[in-house]
Amino acid sequence: MKGYLKREDDFLTRRKHLESLSDDELKARFWELAEKIVDPLLDLAKTHTSPSVERSVLLRMGFSSLEAKPLVEGAIDRGLMGKGVGHIVYRISKEKNITVRDAGLQMIEGKHWDDAVQIFKGGK
Repeated sequence: MKGYLKREDDFLTRRKHLESLSDDELKARFWELAEKIVDPLLDLAKTHTSPSVERSVLLRMGFSSLEAKPLVEGAIDRGLMGKGVGHIVYRISKEKNITVRDAGLQMIEGKHWDDAVQIFKGGK
């Protein structure tokens, strides 16, 4: 085993602070630490997106890649990317009482973007 580092076994030392905990307390500690690790990732996911992620969402909503591209570009041009392009299209469909598909197609034609800006930036 030449060239390998030997790790000192310090498991018993490292677990000292946990040995008095019950199984339920250990589980609670595990989930507490897991949340500390995951919370920053969730915060990033809520505040950061990318054009490829938004196009992917639109594809799953039934739009083609050729349709998704101008919707994402429209959101970028208006500073709405952080709101989620699928969310924008969905909200327009609800506001206008039309299908999600019709809302997206109309937005590709240039319609409803002022409404989207008002909803997401104006606090409607």
